[in-house]
Amino acid sequence: MFITLVELVLEQYKLIVTMFALLLFPFLVKLQKKLLINMVKGRIDPHRQYRAELLLTIILAIVMVCLVLVFLGIELRGLLVLGSSLFAMLGVALFAAWSLLSNLTSFLLMFIQNDCRVGYWVRVIDGANFVEGKVVEMGLMNVILEHAEGHRILYPNNLFVVRPVMILNRTPKVVKKPYLNQLIEKKRINKLNN
Repeated sequence: MFITLVELVLEQYKLIVTMFALLLFPFLVKLQKKLLINMVKGRIDPHRQYRAELLLTIILAIVMVCLVLVFLGIELRGLLVLGSSLFAMLGVALFAAWSLLSNLTSFLLMFIQNDCRVGYWVRVIDGANFVEGKVVEMGLMNVILEHAEGHRILYPNNLFVVRPVMILNRTPKVVKKPYLNQLIEKKRINKLNN
């Protein structure tokens, strides 16, 4: 009886390890969530924390599936192709200007860095130009800024990470139009009314 049980385990070890990985996954997800909560300690809004948990869970699931597939006998050549593909995607994620992966990677960087939060007034500097606004939401793809005049600006995450961002101490003043432009606009309105 004991010998047959050992033989059964030796014959079915791949299935047993796969089942062990499937049973281990929920515990790893719980551990990941606890570590994430301890890392941020209430410094972010719950919706943003949920999205980060979801993204990290997806990454953990992909890693677990890859490990199980390697254990089940995927050849080293196949693993090499997978690894080179992942490195290529990582390169695109970090260096491409307008890629989906770049925005998601930038979201993770902003989440980990946590210097800029919802409710902060910021100025994003782009050479001689800049964009100012209050951070309303930090999504997976873009940051939503609300200008002092009430306009909403969708700013891509990858540009928000790459460009210098100045955190303002107070609400910026609305810049009025120059006096000459005001006179021209008044004349135009008077012509329309007459």
